[in-house]
Amino acid sequence: MNDRRLHADDYARPHARLHLNVFQPFGPIYDWTRTPQLRDYYEPEAYLALVREAERGLFSAVFLGESLRLREHLGRLNDIAVTGRPDALALFAYLAAGTSRIGLVATLNTTYTDPVDLARRIATVDVLSEGRAGWNVVTTDNGWTGENFRRGGFLDRHNRYLYAEEHVAAVQAIWDGFAADAAADSRDEPAWLRPGGVTDVDRVGDHLRARVRPQVPPSPQGQAVYFQAGDSDEGRDFAARRAEGIFTHHVEFDEAVAFTADIRRRARSYGRTGDDILVVPGASIVIGDTPADADEKARHLRERFLTDRRVRQIVEEVWQEDLAHVDLDGPLPADDPAAERQSRTHGIVHTGHEPSAKVREWRALADAHGYSIRELVDHLTRARAFVGTAGDVADELAHFVRSDAFDGLNVTPDAFPDGLGDVVDRLVPELQERGVYPSEYPGTTLRENLGLPETIGHRVPERAALLEAAAVSA
Repeated sequence: MNDRRLHADDYARPHARLHLNVFQPFGPIYDWTRTPQLRDYYEPEAYLALVREAERGLFSAVFLGESLRLREHLGRLNDIAVTGRPDALALFAYLAAGTSRIGLVATLNTTYTDPVDLARRIATVDVLSEGRAGWNVVTTDNGWTGENFRRGGFLDRHNRYLYAEEHVAAVQAIWDGFAADAAADSRDEPAWLRPGGVTDVDRVGDHLRARVRPQVPPSPQGQAVYFQAGDSDEGRDFAARRAEGIFTHHVEFDEAVAFTADIRRRARSYGRTGDDILVVPGASIVIGDTPADADEKARHLRERFLTDRRVRQIVEEVWQEDLAHVDLDGPLPADDPAAERQSRTHGIVHTGHEPSAKVREWRALADAHGYSIRELVDHLTRARAFVGTAGDVADELAHFVRSDAFDGLNVTPDAFPDGLGDVVDRLVPELQERGVYPSEYPGTTLRENLGLPETIGHRVPERAALLEAAAVSA
């Protein structure tokens, strides 16, 4: 990629800075059997060790994925995928006490939460952390997950975003309802709350009603930072209206440039500047002493991830039957899937509920490349990674961020809780040398460290008002 390098001043964003987050998904992407202490996935001290390492590397935030139900395989609990974890907000309250600058972003589902309760819990963590909380707003139409909440599948794909709009608007109103100067500054004042300092919230929408008196004051950053992770057309529009950061999988250069341009265009259509939303895709980083050493490390990590059991499970999810008899180094099974429709109880391979279509796609790919089952699964599950020497990876990331391909990366560690050492000790100094990474935290709050202005909730109208205005202008 060296031939694509430009002089710094010739870039679209020559002075852009890269943000790094540590992304810990709801299940590890490495072999859990190699973890010395299996309970680390539930131990607060293990999470604290990981987050402190990220803070040492001046990471902007730690971002936790969410899993509201343990994954299953062929109708039984999946015994190789760790998908449970402590509640993110409770865990963040603990992590806040052991850190001082790094942001704490929780993935929290609007479909299965109450906005009154969620507003209070997020605001509490924001206050306890002195302004370092963030909320990754997600939705789901997965009725299987909903069974844990006794209301499986009660929102279809379209309505879940309409509900999310009302949910987030309600949370925003609750946060706005406790003024920054509501509490008395002195015991000489007549009451501990000033008149009008707390405003009752009464909201009625198509999908929910919220009546509440706010209970938690604003933090030093005002309110938690909004993130969003949807990639559908509806998801992108929702992010353009509500998000201050967007998580995505678009990380190949041309694709990333196009995605970021689309998000900024949509944001401008809602009256935003377009630069007030950060695009942060997920990727892994593998650093070696030489390019060959880095490639070998990346190959080793892939082999650790693609155990025989994991490869077999991925294929079994589509065929919907036990394939213990199948040779993983041979071709795909010749027979068709056992079921015409796929269960949503797995969380591994999404086929749109039509396994036969996925099988046709896989067979065409395997035939075209001569793939065995193992090679096919390796191809299908190969996530984007930045692999090379620290200097080469720093050059590539500087090129991406200055070209407005993205604003940062969600980095998945290659081990837990000690998988960030190479990034912190080897890559970060190279990024700093190239002028694309800070040498210290810019501020004390997440909003300051991300370079974000006042919360988006105070700058963009609710969707209903936008639609009304559009109808009038039409």
